[in-house]
Amino acid sequence: MRAVVQRVRSAQVCVGGEVACQMGEGLFALVGVGQADTPESAAALAQRIVHLRIFGDDSDRMNRSLLDTGGTLGVVSQFTLYGDARHGRRPSFVAACPADQAAPLIEVVVDAARAIGVSVVTGRFQTAMEVSLVNSGPVTILLDTEKLF
Repeated sequence: MRAVVQRVRSAQVCVGGEVACQMGEGLFALVGVGQADTPESAAALAQRIVHLRIFGDDSDRMNRSLLDTGGTLGVVSQFTLYGDARHGRRPSFVAACPADQAAPLIEVVVDAARAIGVSVVTGRFQTAMEVSLVNSGPVTILLDTEKLF
């Protein structure tokens, strides 16, 4: 699985002109599911996101996690994280997991984060979403359960 994780002051997801979810301070994660991903890799990704130490401590050093700050986690599925544009101008998405297999793995990420004790909001799977957010820092981290980066 892959995730683009951003430290945010606020975020909002709209679908069809209506607000699907909104949140205050926390982390906003765009999550992509690959062909080889499993429930174990989804749970591991949730652990990494929730424990990622990218919030400032009293000395303003990135030393605190989402658990430490009590912030919210926003999770939005994004298959385009598996887009491969190395061979031309039109990305190939063959490495992305089909939607019917990806949806349960996104739910594993959400459920695992909630089980750790984090408040989680989500977009709507397999819809055209409009995401608005205020990136704090800016801080943006790329995660990959296969540790390709």
